[in-house]
Amino acid sequence: MAADLQDLYAFLSVVQAGGFREAARTGNDSASKLSEAVRRLETRLGVRLLHRTTRSVSPTEAGARLAERLRPALAEVQASLDVVNHFRDRPAGVLRLNVPANVARTVLPKIVTPFLQRYPDIRLEVVVEDSLVDLLAAGCDAGIRYDERLEQDMIALPIGPRTQRIITAAAPAYLQARGTPEHPRDLLQHACMRGQFSGGAILIWEFERDGEIVRIDPPGPLQVRLGAAFDLAVQAAVDGLGIIHLFDDWLRPHLDSGALVPVLEPWWQSFSGPYLYYSGRRHLPSPLRAFVDFVREG
Repeated sequence: MAADLQDLYAFLSVVQAGGFREAARTGNDSASKLSEAVRRLETRLGVRLLHRTTRSVSPTEAGARLAERLRPALAEVQASLDVVNHFRDRPAGVLRLNVPANVARTVLPKIVTPFLQRYPDIRLEVVVEDSLVDLLAAGCDAGIRYDERLEQDMIALPIGPRTQRIITAAAPAYLQARGTPEHPRDLLQHACMRGQFSGGAILIWEFERDGEIVRIDPPGPLQVRLGAAFDLAVQAAVDGLGIIHLFDDWLRPHLDSGALVPVLEPWWQSFSGPYLYYSGRRHLPSPLRAFVDFVREG
């Protein structure tokens, strides 16, 4: 049965990663071993589970249904086995977090290093994703999101700064050439660095002052998907291409250096910080329990 269980884990890892090589990069097995495991499983079950081509791997209908049932089932198996970790001197195992790009960039760096230094037997895997996901279906132990995007029936714990804000800035050279906006609607006459959700929706810029809320969909020469690509937009703004509207923590080094200067500062919005959230319906794996306790300490 142990070999069968490992084959099930191998199959699920390939489905979740979208291929043998991709699964091998995040696991401890080679692509060839994963392929052999899936073939053994298909032979035992007498049904094809994966469509394989030279360019892609995707589940068959039978494979998709099996993967759907396996995700929560194997998560429960892992949680049950993890009970043994309570008898160890130190928590051990894998902790998988699903977080948005801003959290990965501005919140986790202050937490990850001291956490892993305290718990060297824990391996942390961070999945950066800005859309709201089903944690168990995504194979993650916990997620971090802002309060308006938390899943229902989840336990939420504050993590990181309790107040954050979105700010607007531009390079001095750009403002000298194009002028400084005095009202958010002035942005309609400026070049702006735009962001886009993974689903395709464009981020609307929102401002507030003395109870007046203004939402703007300004034009711009550059549009990037949420995530690491925002570094490209930041650099473009530093180079004088246009105005950027982003998290304060992300832009603060450039403001401090003078590469960017504030724009429309009286209109900047503040909002509550992010939350760590996880299901309260099952036993917490020891790596997640250790992380929850560590966050509470902070």
